[in-house]
Amino acid sequence: MNPAAPQHPNTTPPTPCGILLVDKDLDYTSMDVCAIVRSRLRRAGPHIPKRIKVGHAGTLDPLATGLLVVLVGKATRLCESFMATTKVYEATIDLAHTSATDDAEGQRTPAPLPDSLPTRGEIAAIIASQFTGTIMQRPPAFSAISVGGQRAYDLARRDKPLDLPPRPVRIDAFDLLDYTWPTATVRIICGKGTYIRSLARDLGAALGVGGMLTQLRRTRSGDLSVADALTLDALPQTISQQDLRPIPSADGQYESGLPR
Repeated sequence: MNPAAPQHPNTTPPTPCGILLVDKDLDYTSMDVCAIVRSRLRRAGPHIPKRIKVGHAGTLDPLATGLLVVLVGKATRLCESFMATTKVYEATIDLAHTSATDDAEGQRTPAPLPDSLPTRGEIAAIIASQFTGTIMQRPPAFSAISVGGQRAYDLARRDKPLDLPPRPVRIDAFDLLDYTWPTATVRIICGKGTYIRSLARDLGAALGVGGMLTQLRRTRSGDLSVADALTLDALPQTISQQDLRPIPSADGQYESGLPR
């Protein structure tokens, strides 16, 4: 009888799993970034599944830049946990115009000028009294919210915009960083589901002027910072396990250390 053949351990590398921080550029959708990451993961070898799971924890619109948390492999199971973390944004608001999309994607419409332009003090007072804490916010008509199985933006693009019902969102801080009419630069610390476009629109309405978002940048998501992210140009052409951050431990704290 021939001796049994030696047993060789399985040397196939495991499927990559972890987190990638991307500093998203203008004009890319969040899913564009996921597709690019998936393509570069597959370059690591034939052991990478063709449809390896790649997702993101919180959409950034094409006109927004900044931190996109990309989840790879089993890390996609943490999507809801990451989406629930506090986010920090820096935004520029045009108070002289409105837009159907509440941002620069739509055509700008000049707003009627009030008898006197709002002062920095008046803007700060309105923000403190109406736009901090838990507030009721109406999402933009051009949003990804599902209504009867259809996306709100699809209906709006077919000239069937919906007046979506307000819903509660949490604003931890809303700071006016700079103001020269008609441009206000702000920093917002907020909870899940907050539309910064809606804040721009509603702030203008409260002041009796226009209100639309012209620039938006996400700088933090929980404890994760855009300072630690890579732009798409800086990402490795082939992404492997060593390029990914490990999944946080079960007791990892995502909310500590945020600026206030």
